[in-house]
Amino acid sequence: MLKKIHVRNIRSGMFINEICGSWMDHPFWKKAFLLSADADLKTLQTCGIQEVWIDTEKGLDVESKAVVSTGEAEKKKVEADLLKIATEQPPEPHTPIHEEMARARKLQAKSKEAVTSMFNEVRMGNAIKVSEAAPLVEEISLSITRNPEAFLNLVRLKTKDDYTYMHSVAVCALMIALGKQLGLTGQDLKDVGLAGLLHDVGKMMIDDKVLNKPGKLTDEEFELIKEHPRKGWEVLQGSPDITAVALDVCLHHHERVDGTGYPDRISGEKLSLAARMGAVCDVYDALTSNRCYKNGWEPAETIRKMAEWRNGHFDEKVFQAFVKTIGIYPSGTLVRLKSGRLAIVIEQTGKSLLTPVVKAFFSTKSNEPIMPEMIDLSRSRESIASAEDPAQWGFDLKQITGF
Repeated sequence: MLKKIHVRNIRSGMFINEICGSWMDHPFWKKAFLLSADADLKTLQTCGIQEVWIDTEKGLDVESKAVVSTGEAEKKKVEADLLKIATEQPPEPHTPIHEEMARARKLQAKSKEAVTSMFNEVRMGNAIKVSEAAPLVEEISLSITRNPEAFLNLVRLKTKDDYTYMHSVAVCALMIALGKQLGLTGQDLKDVGLAGLLHDVGKMMIDDKVLNKPGKLTDEEFELIKEHPRKGWEVLQGSPDITAVALDVCLHHHERVDGTGYPDRISGEKLSLAARMGAVCDVYDALTSNRCYKNGWEPAETIRKMAEWRNGHFDEKVFQAFVKTIGIYPSGTLVRLKSGRLAIVIEQTGKSLLTPVVKAFFSTKSNEPIMPEMIDLSRSRESIASAEDPAQWGFDLKQITGF
């Protein structure tokens, strides 16, 4: 049985099913683990996390005097909030995803090469050449305008080895897509795109042994990682034509609206719109990406977790705009349909975030594959019953979608 408890009630022998809060708040790289080391217990109780989910079938239960929250009311509220966001404004229609995919693949390869070269120059002590980065941002912006999901789907499926570089490309694309949703145009849109591309350049100044460590970070290593915004800001200061927006986002993309972020603990309206955008885009891509120390979460699960954290963590207006940008069931999400079929979300429609285009491919009733069928849920009696975990079904969604 899963139970949500306060950290003061944690004890060794419990199975931690999930830590409630952003994974960036703590040095634990596993989503679930048996709590056995005293050092891990102390870290959980002192790192700022307030609550965790435990699995009493895999570890110890809480003591009888401990107060337990099932969290069901909280989950229902999150679902209700997301449903409200989904029905407020339908997404804009775009070029069909299959028409944009070939161009997006070429742009993905070009982006990886350009950012890898750019960041390697930083490693060697050279300045970022903004004039060379700007055309790449423009091309990404054009692809996002034609169909945001084509390019976003590709950069989300990055490998563990190229994460550092492709994360920057992905955040660039997400910033542009979010900026369009918020009404940014022209140079303002280009500025947030460039800021996304350069926001993590400070990681080039962190030792790879720490940056790509496959196990739990020590407290000292975690503090070292948290220095990358300041280091990146210092690097960008020496770049000709660097924009104020890029400097701001680089330094403040880990700040929170409640003032508990880093490095400057800025809060509320003191945080620029671009920095608030950067915080949302950075967390979403980090959580959905496979890393050297963890596998990424599914897109729909990530949106729901971010919705749980948004009070104090994210700007509400920016988060709502982000949900409208990528959907309640983002592209790449495995869903169970009302008919019992499993399907993968391909793209959003112009009708509602609750009725995307999906590709049905498996029957849960017969427990076997079926002839693939593309279904526009905005024009069908079918509907989504739930989001599913591909790992539990053993599916390779990349093969199914063709992304």
